Amino acid sequence: QVQLVESGGGLVQPGGSPRLSCAASGGTPSISRGWYRRAPGKQRELVADITTGGDINLADSVKGRFAISRDNAKDTVDLQMNDLKPEDTAVYYCTLRSFNGVRYWGKGTLVTVSS
Repeated sequence: QVQLVESGGGLVQPGGSPRLSCAASGGTPSISRGWYRRAPGKQRELVADITTGGDINLADSVKGRFAISRDNAKDTVDLQMNDLKPEDTAVYYCTLRSFNGVRYWGKGTLVTVSS
């Protein structure tokens, strides 16, 4: 059973630089790890993902501000967020996509950008 546990987030001032981290348990090999977010009143959207081989996909809205990294040995994936804006306020979800195509989700962590 795959479990994804996110940490980080909370209340952040505009311009802040929090880091989200996600640890996976269950030992399921993944083809990719990533982060999605759901802002209030909006649909869930991809923020960033990274394959086992290191290929990265970033949403246009976060390019130049966010960075994703993974540690294959520890089975963790981090999202470094910089220069946060109020529109980055959302629940951020960690994901894992297995080699058979199943996508697993964490419970989410709320990031609120406000002064």
